[in-house]
Amino acid sequence: MYFPYGEEATQYLKSRDERLGRVIDQVGHVYREVDEDLFSALVHHIVGQQISTKAQATVWRRMQEALGRVDAETVSAAGAEGLQKLGISYRKAEYIAEFADLVGRGELDLEDLRDKSDQEVIRRLSALRGVGRWTAEMLLLFCMERPDVFSYDDLALQRGLRMVYHHRRISRELFEKYRRRFSPWGSVASLYLWAVAGGAVEGMRDYAPAKKKPGPQKPRGK
Repeated sequence: MYFPYGEEATQYLKSRDERLGRVIDQVGHVYREVDEDLFSALVHHIVGQQISTKAQATVWRRMQEALGRVDAETVSAAGAEGLQKLGISYRKAEYIAEFADLVGRGELDLEDLRDKSDQEVIRRLSALRGVGRWTAEMLLLFCMERPDVFSYDDLALQRGLRMVYHHRRISRELFEKYRRRFSPWGSVASLYLWAVAGGAVEGMRDYAPAKKKPGPQKPRGK
């Protein structure tokens, strides 16, 4: 399944922003997969923190092979020690096992979150150890298919904004200006800006200031 959106969203964004409108025309429809399983999606995000996409895929494959199905029951049965044997760091294994126990005991009802507002979902998920605002926002977009998610903490999204609008940096104030402009279709705007950041539009470049190269090192005296 892919994130659902149609002409209503793209026409609205085109009417609000000429530059983004040109991007929409150049890129065409963006197909981004969604995962409606909130539990496995959240575990997948925790696994991927601070490691490469390739490493995340490797660990995730091990989990699926070892557990069969990544759900509260199988994760709790494995426990933190069992998860570590699959290549997950001690801290992440603790976070995942604790999350599984909360769901298993009924202290956290993930399906109940589907009826809550975006901000309430972010508040509840961010209260979990190992889960930050960005992870909660990605679950809103790619699991709950919420239409107006525009995450300041997403570096690729900031890169896309710099590329489309020729900004050197994206301040919080500037980001909020774009959030308001794209609402209520922030999620769809995000899809196109991610596409730009990934090189979907030929000739666009990142206007972030180049990092200074370190100067020559003086030899140490005795």
